[in-house]
Amino acid sequence: MARPHIGITTSYEKGSQHLAHYYVLAIEAAGGLPLPVPMVQDGETMTNFAALLDGLLITGGPAIMDGLIGELPTDLDAPDPIRDTADKLIYAAMQDQPVLGICYGMQFINARHGGTIYADVMAQQPGTAAHSSSRGGTTHPIEIASESRLREVLNRPTLNVNTYHVQAVAQVGTGLRAVAHSDDGIVEAIESIDGREIGVQFHPERMLDQTLAFFQDFVDRCRG
Repeated sequence: MARPHIGITTSYEKGSQHLAHYYVLAIEAAGGLPLPVPMVQDGETMTNFAALLDGLLITGGPAIMDGLIGELPTDLDAPDPIRDTADKLIYAAMQDQPVLGICYGMQFINARHGGTIYADVMAQQPGTAAHSSSRGGTTHPIEIASESRLREVLNRPTLNVNTYHVQAVAQVGTGLRAVAHSDDGIVEAIESIDGREIGVQFHPERMLDQTLAFFQDFVDRCRG
């Protein structure tokens, strides 16, 4: 069976694109063909590249600035304009295909739907635990909504997840719904009402022993 072509966005630093190998391995293990998205800056060029794809994975990254509530903390960088432009171009070009967002990717999807985000959720929401490993955050459980794709695919009501974020979704965007939360109320997963988009705040590509079915479902939807 042919492997569907899955575009994977990358990080950008000092003139170079970088892609953590975890993402590539997750898509390959799930039956997809991983294709890093080039950071072109022209809409027509990106549209031509998007025509090669069957789905899009938006990876982790820096801060989200659209819909931002508050000021960025000193330990979080704003996105480079080159990545910001490229991510917005590929997302706009993939409006009919499945999209998966991870960490920054989930927040990016939420922002594209007009949602808002806390610049530093620990500082802005009293009682919030550390969700960044660099701030002492550790694995923690999330509760998954019963009527959700994530619950159906993972076939479990809870999951112990890793945590690498400083920002967090404040208001969920139009056409999206929150489908998982941590004990302190942080939104840990969102899904679009039409079922095309899904985002998770944790990094499932780093815990494939528990989340491979999640990537397989995404690849199957891209194939279909």
